Amino acid sequence: MTLARLEHAVETGALALSEGAQVVLLEPSADADLGALAGSEVTVQQNFRPAYDLFEAMGYPVTTEARGPADIVHVTLPRSRELARGLLAQAELIAAGGLVIVDGAKTDGIDAILKFAKSKVSIDGQMSKAHGRIFWFNAANAFQECTLPDAAPVVSGWITQPGVFSADGPDAGSEALVEALPKSLKGRGADLGGGWGYLTRHLLDLPGVTHIDLVEADRRALDCAGLNLQDDRVTFHWADATTWGVAGSLDWVVMNPPFHTSRTPDVTLGQDFIRSAARLLKPKGTLVLVANRHLPYETTLASSFAQVQELDGDT
Repeated sequence: MTLARLEHAVETGALALSEGAQVVLLEPSADADLGALAGSEVTVQQNFRPAYDLFEAMGYPVTTEARGPADIVHVTLPRSRELARGLLAQAELIAAGGLVIVDGAKTDGIDAILKFAKSKVSIDGQMSKAHGRIFWFNAANAFQECTLPDAAPVVSGWITQPGVFSADGPDAGSEALVEALPKSLKGRGADLGGGWGYLTRHLLDLPGVTHIDLVEADRRALDCAGLNLQDDRVTFHWADATTWGVAGSLDWVVMNPPFHTSRTPDVTLGQDFIRSAARLLKPKGTLVLVANRHLPYETTLASSFAQVQELDGDT
């Protein structure tokens, strides 16, 4: 998502942005080109650390919770319906009578959110482009019942929040990894991409584990992990797991690495996680990971580690 639909709407004259307008971007993707907002005062809300760092490096004010006020609020549609509706409520509050712009791909549910928005407000304009849609309306007070719920217990008491990975409870891969964890793990290690803390909680039960660095790029998930894990042996890091940490500092790494960017498969993510683990581990350190069998990780594992063994698995 490069804000191509916003740029198209502005270039065609369908949407006019006032010179010097105060603009807040809610959760734009890391590859967003903000050229369409030249001349505006832009603030970015971003809870995904790699994107946060990129926008900050470009010189934009960045926060994890924008408050406004703003003349224009642009919402990049997330995959989660609950988070999308929560961002609409936030956008209305920040815009305070100004303009709310919603921009997203068809695969992320833009048509459904447009239908929902039409039931609440009058849509001032819309355009389709690049397998997606953009629409806009004047902020009123129509979405406040959609405010994103606070983190709360779900399955077996785990605390999660809409919009984080596996928000309804532990995913099958992490559950399988817990069953396969070597009881011999000891010393200091890391849970890379630790989410809301499921793997770390089980790692704390191993008698030899003395400290765990939970590394997670999603700020909302990390906040949930802080609520799930009340243990002095855990340090929480809001960071990109592919670049975090000191080389050769860990005895072990455990992970269930991501392999999607939004809905787009991206196997390089998991490969980068593997390379990061190899960098972080001491010479005789151990990596334990779970992955779908079809993912092409064998070559990366073989080039990064002296010995590779399958602990358990299915088709």
